Amino acid sequence: MPQSDKKLDGRVAVVTGASRGIGRAAALALAGAGAHVVAVARTVGALEELDDAVRAAGSSATLVPLDLADHEAIDRLGAAINERWKRLDVLVANAGILGALMPLGHITPKVWDQVMAINVTANWRLIRSLDPLLRMSDAGRAIFLTSGAASKCRAYWGPYAVSKAALDAMVRTYAAETESTAIRAMLLSPGPLRTAMRRSAMPGEDPETLRTPEDLAPHIVRLASPDWTETGKLYDFPGDRVLSFRSPE
Repeated sequence: MPQSDKKLDGRVAVVTGASRGIGRAAALALAGAGAHVVAVARTVGALEELDDAVRAAGSSATLVPLDLADHEAIDRLGAAINERWKRLDVLVANAGILGALMPLGHITPKVWDQVMAINVTANWRLIRSLDPLLRMSDAGRAIFLTSGAASKCRAYWGPYAVSKAALDAMVRTYAAETESTAIRAMLLSPGPLRTAMRRSAMPGEDPETLRTPEDLAPHIVRLASPDWTETGKLYDFPGDRVLSFRSPE
């Protein structure tokens, strides 16, 4: 990529769930655009494979083996980034879990708590830990992966749908609180993509009919760029459009 095309040259970007799927594609695209990627995931081996790919592309990454259920570790992540860079330019909060697909009355408390811990509380802890660093950037960009499940409320998708609806409300609140700053906070709905989570949810679906995380990745770079100006809105990847949320009358 020519130097002039490196929109994120010199910028620091955190990507959660970076070892596979959308997170891995996002990390590679951000690195390709010039960012130093702080790659967060549970699986050390997969992170090391990502690091090899980033290096092969001529960029660099910092690997952070971290389970987002360890909420205190998220605080330590913020402290470590502050010590090294004194700022954060981009957050791609991608990590999430599906939970169980079954009637709400059949969901165990353990499954419910696991989904909320990763899809909601971990993202709140990321905001809590990284907001001061995003404020130190001249153009902090926070991108949170959501889902159409938040509004469709389909049968048996309860924990996942509820968690994504809560995430939507949280990110919109964060966007309102940072509207007068240089931070832009966006929700990103990727739609059906060829990922392990999609395969788990839709085992009978032909994956070859789906777009890939690599198709989405350039749009994540666009949302992460300093010239992105929208905040508190939803970028719908299937429709390639930015959607505003309706306010109640």
